[in-house]
Amino acid sequence: MTISLAPSALARDDNSIYRALSELDKPVFVVRDDRGVAVTTDAATARGAQVLAAAPALRPETLGNTEFRQTHGVNFAYHAGAMANGIASAAMVVAMARAGLLASFGAAGVLPARIDEALATIGREAPGKPFACNLIHSPSENALERAIVDACLRHEVRCVEASAFLDLTPQVVRYRLAGLHRDPNGQVIARNRVIAKVSRAEVAELFLRPAPEHLVRGLLDAGEITAEQAQLAASVPMADDITGEADSGGHTDRRPLVVLLPSLLAVRERIQREYGFAQRVRVGAAGGIGTPVAAAAAFAMGASYVVTGSVNQATVEAAQSETAKRLLAAAGVADTTMAPSSDMFELGVDVQVLQRGTMFASRARRLYDTYRRYDGIEAIPAAERAEIEQRILARSFDEVWNDCLGYFRERDPEQIARAEGNPKRRMALIFRWYLGRSSGWSTAATPERTLDYQIWCGPAMGAFNDWVAGTYLAAPAHRHVAEVGLQIMHGAAFATRVSQLRAAGVRLPGRCSTYVPAPLTSIESR
Repeated sequence: MTISLAPSALARDDNSIYRALSELDKPVFVVRDDRGVAVTTDAATARGAQVLAAAPALRPETLGNTEFRQTHGVNFAYHAGAMANGIASAAMVVAMARAGLLASFGAAGVLPARIDEALATIGREAPGKPFACNLIHSPSENALERAIVDACLRHEVRCVEASAFLDLTPQVVRYRLAGLHRDPNGQVIARNRVIAKVSRAEVAELFLRPAPEHLVRGLLDAGEITAEQAQLAASVPMADDITGEADSGGHTDRRPLVVLLPSLLAVRERIQREYGFAQRVRVGAAGGIGTPVAAAAAFAMGASYVVTGSVNQATVEAAQSETAKRLLAAAGVADTTMAPSSDMFELGVDVQVLQRGTMFASRARRLYDTYRRYDGIEAIPAAERAEIEQRILARSFDEVWNDCLGYFRERDPEQIARAEGNPKRRMALIFRWYLGRSSGWSTAATPERTLDYQIWCGPAMGAFNDWVAGTYLAAPAHRHVAEVGLQIMHGAAFATRVSQLRAAGVRLPGRCSTYVPAPLTSIESR
């Protein structure tokens, strides 16, 4: 049976029907009376008519997993994921924390002194509020991984977002185990929480299981955990939450969420049956979450929480340049591409970046292809070398290498030692200079380097732009990160109620079935 709602029904026009659907704290009824089919949120009116369909009240705070909200101390099952180089800034984390939303500071690629400063700022400006810090796997820079864990432990950061891990490392295990203890009732408590962002089931398994014995033993022998913590390690999984990262900006396998999320849920259930942990690991959804409908779909598939990334880079609080934000705000869903990654350059790992308005992707690919073909910069033919120096680096190889020496002396001297006597390694560091600096040129709005901007971005950015077109959120100056999150969650609740009515056979007028963002002060009054 299909129930058609005419604008002349009890909710007499499209705006009235929309307002009824938007009253999320009230159930909505589709009824038939002597004047035809209507919509109402008044239970007494519904009792006096024939109820054809109904959708319960659905506040955005109730979407997702209750334990996620309780464990992390937030009001919504929503997480603003980390964006490297501090783009997910301290200001962004503070704004989200104050609004009852979880956010991660983008510590990847940030010098230890700046990480310390950012964590101190967050603790000072959002005292007692929950937040996370990104812990990115850096296979070529172990010192950075250790520095992030040291900073998190020093500042008593109780949650890290572990990303880009291909295997567990001593540092992520050290962070997890350093918070293990028993409460007065004898229950094992993991004070340090881990949200693992993964895109493959085999990596998810590493975080769904307890820490490997050989890593635990090594940390104990090194005096970095206590004997009690080593003993308790087998009692808890490595992560509290697993984020399934689908087609996203930055590091991504570009897997469809409708394939990845059910796969991870199945793996979680299998391992939970094997270990019988007191607390099941929650599974969230990331990648492509840029609209309320996408968030509602993720919740409908069983996601405990949703994670946004690309859309937050165009917000006021993001440490990204206004030029880059304008490029992001103009992006469509097809305006992204893959390019070589700076931190995993030698491994051939790619990241997803904005293609429109920049030549970074093609130039980075040229550098990687050159790296693959030659054993060192001395082996590059003179004409090709001159072209790379002039058109891509805009500096000589020698000048770039001197910059690398200064950079790694401060950050990770081991990198210099590994390049001595290894021409291939030295070439990799020179080319990584361009890949690493390109994101900095974007955040600093370096005018002469506009075509070299590396802007991490997934197709969710284009979907968000399509959704907010013609609304107040179309302008980057109006995109405050917490407001974007709240709008997506309100819209997801709205979209879920629309889906419930559709499943009951209700055919809503087109203009009434899509959530349109308006300033938060008017959300409840529309």
